[in-house]
Amino acid sequence: MTGRRPRWWRKRHASRNWQACRQAGWGLKQWNQRQQTGARHTVGESQLTPIAKNAAVMLRWIFGGRETQSSVEKSGVLCIGEEQPKNCFTELQVLKGHFDIVRFLVQIDDFRCASAGDDGLVLVWNVETGERAQALRGHSQQITAMAVLRCADVRLITASSDRSVSLWDLDTGNRLHTVLDLQSSVKCLLVLERAGAWISGGQELCVWSRRFRLECLRERHSDAGIGSLIELPNDCVAAAVDKIVVVYKLTASSNGLSIVEVRCLADHQDHIRTLVNVNDAAFASGSHAGELIVWDALDFGVLAYQHILWEEPPTHAAPSHVLSTGPKASEMSIQHLASNGNLVAAAVGSGVYVFSVAAKAALAYRKCAHDSDVLHVALLSDRLSRPKWLRRRTLFCISRRLPFAFSELMSCSEDGSVKMWQIRELPLAGEPASPGFFGLWTLGRSSRPACPASKKIPDLPPPSKTLELTGDLIGHSGAVQMFVAFPDNGLVTCSADHQLILWKNGEKQSRLRSLALFRKLEENGGL
Repeated sequence: MTGRRPRWWRKRHASRNWQACRQAGWGLKQWNQRQQTGARHTVGESQLTPIAKNAAVMLRWIFGGRETQSSVEKSGVLCIGEEQPKNCFTELQVLKGHFDIVRFLVQIDDFRCASAGDDGLVLVWNVETGERAQALRGHSQQITAMAVLRCADVRLITASSDRSVSLWDLDTGNRLHTVLDLQSSVKCLLVLERAGAWISGGQELCVWSRRFRLECLRERHSDAGIGSLIELPNDCVAAAVDKIVVVYKLTASSNGLSIVEVRCLADHQDHIRTLVNVNDAAFASGSHAGELIVWDALDFGVLAYQHILWEEPPTHAAPSHVLSTGPKASEMSIQHLASNGNLVAAAVGSGVYVFSVAAKAALAYRKCAHDSDVLHVALLSDRLSRPKWLRRRTLFCISRRLPFAFSELMSCSEDGSVKMWQIRELPLAGEPASPGFFGLWTLGRSSRPACPASKKIPDLPPPSKTLELTGDLIGHSGAVQMFVAFPDNGLVTCSADHQLILWKNGEKQSRLRSLALFRKLEENGGL
């Protein structure tokens, strides 16, 4: 039926609508204002009585349509209840010691990690007991980068905004070496174990020996400087400089180490935010415009290119005189990349994107994985496919003994949450909406469009799998900057609330406490 409704129908509809508005707490003045403006008032189902709800469901079936979406479906962000059977992290321990934002976490070995942030303080933690092992004091401004140097003993390199770099003894807490008065702040650090050296990146690229002797220096004429560094095969290094990936070659001679620029990869259209090693033959880069490029690590060609565009829903607060032309595509920044050798996970805006390197296509993604921007992601799978030079120093090796075997991906966000995801097969397609009783004779709503069809913006290709939310860790009151997972000791997260949280497997901790109690009873000869 089309056209203007009969008078008797409009009177009865206005009467029923007025009764519903009175139940919702509306007054006569509000009702008259709505009638004068010509706006149509509808009361949500949560404000109706049970009889009115049943009547609304029956009317929807008669005239056709779907059920009203819940608030979770409207926002697009998945939520999980208190019952999380696949989430093993049921115990937490708050680690305090910082007095400003904690931005960095570095895993030292199987039972220690280091944290640093804007307070210039570096703290070393024992993740088995949650105790603070060392406090490294010496920087006067915020920490900008950290890296673990493994030689005869394990050392820690820290860089700060005070234009200094320091080398620390983690057992005693003493500062062994310090480089002062650098030309600029160091933004990233890279340890080259095979070459016995390490590299600092900022406005210039510096190569240092293990004894903190400067081997060579190359200046970059760019305001952005070097934002990220990774190691490549054949003694090469990739550096992200604004929109370009610069490849350097490291050579050794009798005079020491030298570094030479060999290639400039300029396929990105915006600032490159992150780099990551994929396997022995590939690495990936992500830009501020949502560009994900997988590169050949040997000849530096492009293996795959994906421009990630999320589709923004139309805003509900737009003025009435502005005509909506449909959803708008938005370029979302890639904040972080992670890889397990076969897949590349990207933190894109408030969503999570998983890319298959072999298929060169999207494997799974969630456009609204969090309520705010995702800052860090990690693929929790076996890393035997990682490059050989990374296997020795990558202690974050997820194996079958990990307690969170149900999750393959983790992400943390500015909304203060850490979420665990499992890659699953796509569910079967849902049934179409019911045409209703009158739809059987095509007497329901007209099939003609009410307005001209808007131009459809091309969206991402459909993925072959989906991401199922298996756990939601809520404990921080600020943005979670990053996390580090330990095979036997759980998970450590750092946040803008100046705190760290150590998440542990509750069942495992309960068993350990019971065993400790039984041993103590045996030593004391029973009760």
